[in-house]
Amino acid sequence: MPEATPVRTAGTRPRILHLITDPRRRGAQSLARDLHHELRRRGQASALRALAPHPDAHPDAPDTRATTVLGPGRLHPRTLSALRAAARTADLVVAHGSSTLPACALALAGTRTPFVYVSIGDPRHWTAGPVRRLRTGALLHRAAAVTALADGARDVLVERFRLPAAGVRTIPNARAADRYPPARDEADRRAARQGLGLPPDGLLVAWLGAIAPEKRLDLALDALDRLPDVRLAVAGDGPQRSALERHPAAARAHFLGTLADPAPLYRAADAVLLTSDSEGVPGVLIEAALAGLPAVATDVGWVGSVVQDGTTGALVAPDDPPALAEALAKVLAGDRTRLGAAARAHALAHCDLDVVADAWQRLFTEVCERGRPLGRG
Repeated sequence: MPEATPVRTAGTRPRILHLITDPRRRGAQSLARDLHHELRRRGQASALRALAPHPDAHPDAPDTRATTVLGPGRLHPRTLSALRAAARTADLVVAHGSSTLPACALALAGTRTPFVYVSIGDPRHWTAGPVRRLRTGALLHRAAAVTALADGARDVLVERFRLPAAGVRTIPNARAADRYPPARDEADRRAARQGLGLPPDGLLVAWLGAIAPEKRLDLALDALDRLPDVRLAVAGDGPQRSALERHPAAARAHFLGTLADPAPLYRAADAVLLTSDSEGVPGVLIEAALAGLPAVATDVGWVGSVVQDGTTGALVAPDDPPALAEALAKVLAGDRTRLGAAARAHALAHCDLDVVADAWQRLFTEVCERGRPLGRG
């Protein structure tokens, strides 16, 4: 028999529980935190929990310290039990990517608390095998709604997993614009560089992300090797760091580790570089655009919804270091002020949290009124 949950008074806003995989500052976690804070600013009850700790979570970051962790492992019995208990105080759980999908499907089974799954990456990449595709499809049908970051991603979810079209919504990735202000002037840019221990002069490109195989930092270093007058600031950590620190171009790369706040790096840089083999709609590109930076990025997933080739930066095919270096050189030699201003205007129009949060609140109300999983029609 389903567990009882506290009754929400008609006309009141639903109480939201945001669930993230761990306290790290990555794409899904950043969206969840920003949305959580925006909902609370608007007077809506919102809480945020992480399934499990992670060794790469920056211990000094305010977001890490403020995040309550439910248990020792993402699908550990104690974690699932704690999630089930936390969900009793909410009207809706929002599962932000990755392991939160099976966790919600397991922990919330038999309860009256529905969940919405937020698909962050490219489903074609993370469900390439038939077994994973079938398993993921079964879990998605347990959700009351699924959201995608771009229309193309929504179409893939509907077709690949046979989800009802009405239950899959496009809600863009978003960031709070006031957290990523552009550099005011050259003095502000120099101060940001000094604060990060970076050279005050010369061209500087920012690369942010997990130093893992799919993010392809090796491509960024290969491109850097072809641009002798450019330096690269790498923000992030991961299993490939020690090997890539020995790359021939690493003498002009500054490995900063995981930053508690990336905003100073955006103010310090002349452009941002993304070299991934697979992405959804990367939050890093939105943050950089809000900070007024042009971008050079591999044309994967739905990166093109943020980077407009020739207008806000450049798009190149994946796994092509010469093309990447050529595009980066062109952007750095061009009118970066114009490109950066266009990038900021585009991000404010499409990815500002203040606008996107309205769509989330409408979905929350609709799901709580309907309440049933996708698999039940």
